[in-house]
Amino acid sequence: MRLTRGRRAVLFVLLGTVLAVCVSFYVPVSRRRLDPIPVISLRLEDRAGVLLREVLSDEGGRCRWVGLADISPSLLKATIAAEDRHFLTHPGVNPYAVVRAFVQNLRSRHVVSGASTITQQVVRNITHFRRTVFAKVREAWLAVRLEHTLSKDEILVQYLNRISYGNQALGIEAAARLYFDKPASDLSLAESALLATIPRAPSELNPYRKRAAALKLQQELLRRMRDQGDVPAEEIDRALGEVLVLKPPSENFRAPHFCDMVLAGIPPAERRALSVIRTTLDAGLQAKVEKLLAGHVAAMEKKGITNAAAVVLDNASGEILSLAGSRDFFDDRDDGQVNGVTALRQPGSTIKPFTYALALEKGMTAATILEDVPTQFATLEGNFAPENYDEKYHGPIRLRSALASSYNIPAVSVLQTLGPDLLYRRLKDLEFDSLRKPADFYGVGLTLGNGEITLLELARGYAAFARGGLYLRDVSIRALRRKDGRTAGPLPSPRARRVFSPPVAYLITHILADGDARVPTFGYNSPLSFTFPAAAKTGTSKDFRDNWTVGYTPRFTVGVWAGNFDGRPMENVSGISGAGPLFRDIMLLLNESRKEPFAESPGLVHAPVCPESGLRPSTRCPHSIDEIFIVGTEPSAPCRLPHRKSATTRSSLTTESTGSSAMTGASATTGSPIVRGPNVPKSVLTIVVPQDGDIFKLDPILRRAYQTLTLQVRLAEGTDVRTIEWWIDGRKVAAVGPPFRFSWNLAPGSYTIRARGLAAGGVLESPPVKVQVLL
Repeated sequence: MRLTRGRRAVLFVLLGTVLAVCVSFYVPVSRRRLDPIPVISLRLEDRAGVLLREVLSDEGGRCRWVGLADISPSLLKATIAAEDRHFLTHPGVNPYAVVRAFVQNLRSRHVVSGASTITQQVVRNITHFRRTVFAKVREAWLAVRLEHTLSKDEILVQYLNRISYGNQALGIEAAARLYFDKPASDLSLAESALLATIPRAPSELNPYRKRAAALKLQQELLRRMRDQGDVPAEEIDRALGEVLVLKPPSENFRAPHFCDMVLAGIPPAERRALSVIRTTLDAGLQAKVEKLLAGHVAAMEKKGITNAAAVVLDNASGEILSLAGSRDFFDDRDDGQVNGVTALRQPGSTIKPFTYALALEKGMTAATILEDVPTQFATLEGNFAPENYDEKYHGPIRLRSALASSYNIPAVSVLQTLGPDLLYRRLKDLEFDSLRKPADFYGVGLTLGNGEITLLELARGYAAFARGGLYLRDVSIRALRRKDGRTAGPLPSPRARRVFSPPVAYLITHILADGDARVPTFGYNSPLSFTFPAAAKTGTSKDFRDNWTVGYTPRFTVGVWAGNFDGRPMENVSGISGAGPLFRDIMLLLNESRKEPFAESPGLVHAPVCPESGLRPSTRCPHSIDEIFIVGTEPSAPCRLPHRKSATTRSSLTTESTGSSAMTGASATTGSPIVRGPNVPKSVLTIVVPQDGDIFKLDPILRRAYQTLTLQVRLAEGTDVRTIEWWIDGRKVAAVGPPFRFSWNLAPGSYTIRARGLAAGGVLESPPVKVQVLL
């Protein structure tokens, strides 16, 4: 058949194309693209130049280029067995693997198997093509060209120096030093088999975080090498029995949470121009703090504590000297990579000093008498009646004692007088930026810590008291060095802002350092007792989910959190018993040879007062105490108390607050699900908790299982009752012995509650109590 001119032209084009493609396979790949990766990395150093971490370079990680002679023969065999068994014989692409992968993927209707050879992986690491069908074709074409450009040994060198082994280690030399602290030439067969399996999935086979998965594949690879005759059976058996000892990750990643925080604060474009970041961290102090933290968490595990965090600030400069975000950064089970210093948690009573500082600004004094009695605070959502941690009421007490002993009712009463918005605005001035809701969302519960903040924010706020009322933002970087050797700077120093007057700041400091004032709650020998001046405050969030202790000396501020990152409650562990001991040990570490006192601020005056009235002592006062006042606020009126009754009658006092500064936020209204009514009717058997007509509102955040009300009764003196039955809406829900309390899980609805006492002479029944629970 005679071809027409057009058909001949088409045929020539086709033949020419085929010839061009065939010839193109023999066109060498540019040698410039195969040059060794330049060793360009970013070093994070502590304040003295100690290496904390060497991080990703522009090319993707730490890289130390080595030749074939500097790599263990075992690693070469293990790599070929793991990645490309036919590497030494195929032309760059393995046709059998391509067909196998095509069939498997077709049967599964999605990609379940790849077919990339070692040569193709080298191409992929050089070109960084997108994962498309066309890109795979180009990759195969370049792989064949690469086989005509380099020898098999040279291709293997390219692969072993370019592939990622996870944890920012690029290349086998970096991986060998990272995981086993040795050069690649000294790797054993067992170590080689482990490293050879990592490149297929560096994250899923991370030996530090997924050790079991990595070891499983290592064992499988060794057995496959034995079956294929790659290595003598006796060598494989020895490798299978070898116990691998990884270099501790803490030696490669010092202060991991701190380093992550520093890197996150530098934009990527700026970071690429840097070679050294000199931080504020003290590596020696950091190591000691981490050791203390791990030891305390281990000791508290039986109490349900799995993690803790700590931060140390230099008060003069605001520099972060130590930051430990968790017990173990590499612990996946307990979320070790969560940074507890910057995580949002409820701070409990640690907010109270800011409330009382505002009260001092508004004219209250450390001697002002506050009422710690059963009190209901009227809100738009119902009544809110906080309780103290010790479940007791302490009657009229001085402001100093109320803060030092961390009583809840006086703090809420003070904030209701001041207005929650005032505290909210001052916390915003202190850069508590985590409080993102408006003030009325938190209400008066803000002083009890119902708003989530970070430990770093809290430590910065307390450091302002240590500086005499000056706020200074924290600093984590001292100097930056560019890749061209020049220093990037000078870095701007943070500007101090006055947030409290020096007299107010000193008064708060003096109260928080007053060991005698905190004795009623914490005792004489608590973790907050020191032989040097130190101010401290504890906090516990509702349901025992978070423990806090924050405090300072003239030179350092320390913040400690303890708890569980998943929100699980601890077993009745408070800030003093949970975070307190770790706080104490860090304070002792920092101030072992220092006993520097807090400098008293000008504008203060000492004056005697009656401890029961807070007024100037009169001749009727049995004794007086010395108190500190801002000039002009010291009492001038004499005490007029008769001093006839013992202070033990204080608990009989009751009050009801209906101020206009109502707590209206949904979260704040449920600061405590247990409330007290103002009137208790007299009867032989009376329900005292709850009160008739009480209204409760469920917390929308707290799990329902922990929103309970403790039902309580009062019996007339001499009544012989051994069992109390609790009845709700005509159904018996419990029968309990002394002290006859029952924990009732709250649920939305209206309820009628009765108590029946089983006595020797018959059955006693209480008047009914009707309550309402709002959603």
